[in-house]
Amino acid sequence: MNTLRNKVQLIGNLGNDPEIINLESGKKMAKFSIATNESYKNIKGEKIVDTQWHNIVAWGKTADIIEKYVSKGKEIAIEGKLTSRSYDTKEGNKRYITEVVCNEVLLLGK
Repeated sequence: MNTLRNKVQLIGNLGNDPEIINLESGKKMAKFSIATNESYKNIKGEKIVDTQWHNIVAWGKTADIIEKYVSKGKEIAIEGKLTSRSYDTKEGNKRYITEVVCNEVLLLGK
């Protein structure tokens, strides 16, 4: 049960092509965002679509797969863990980021 404590699974479409970063250490990182859609009917019976954007980061072999096969608009399924971090801007403001660290990707659609 320990593996279920921090597990995220999402199916969505990429908003842009992934950003691939090759670090000096030799590691590869892929950064991208995916949109998930949820639809429901409001009190008037109108269909409402709610879109949520999720920041995703992938490392190593997972980043290699994303670099080769994933591009803007593609539908993918990802599995990973939710992480939060903060940093200070050049102006001295603190920024907070929540993202999913992807450890598995599944290519969907055409």
